[in-house]
Amino acid sequence: MEIIETLNKKDSGEIEAKWMGIYCKNKKGFNTKDYRWHIFSGGGYPSVEAEEAEIMYSKHSAESYYVMFNNSPTIDLVKEKPTDLNHKDVYVFPKNMAWTMAFTHEEGWLGPYFAKHPNYHALEKENEAYKLKLQQIAQAKTKGWC
Repeated sequence: MEIIETLNKKDSGEIEAKWMGIYCKNKKGFNTKDYRWHIFSGGGYPSVEAEEAEIMYSKHSAESYYVMFNNSPTIDLVKEKPTDLNHKDVYVFPKNMAWTMAFTHEEGWLGPYFAKHPNYHALEKENEAYKLKLQQIAQAKTKGWC
């Protein structure tokens, strides 16, 4: 996983607060302080789990991704979607937070979890437009246009 940038603690805290405001708004009764993914395992936010989550994750792409480890005060920005995060407590999501994938250290028993933003359809259109742009650039390169 090639890191483009490791955000400072202030910026990371703002992104984490925004993520928590979306996915953990209803955190009462869920131990999200220890593991944010408890909101999904406890049914506090709608998500899909295990193989279904991995299938959903594989179908989504974006320009770049935030990688938020459960026990780190900073967040990494990466260009390529991470795929080797099993058995770690980490959250992957695009900058617009259209969706999130929560990997857990309990994988095989609990998780991973894939969840969508309440405004998923509008936000995902942005991500799809970027994906189309990448396909057009790749096609132009094969034709020698750039």
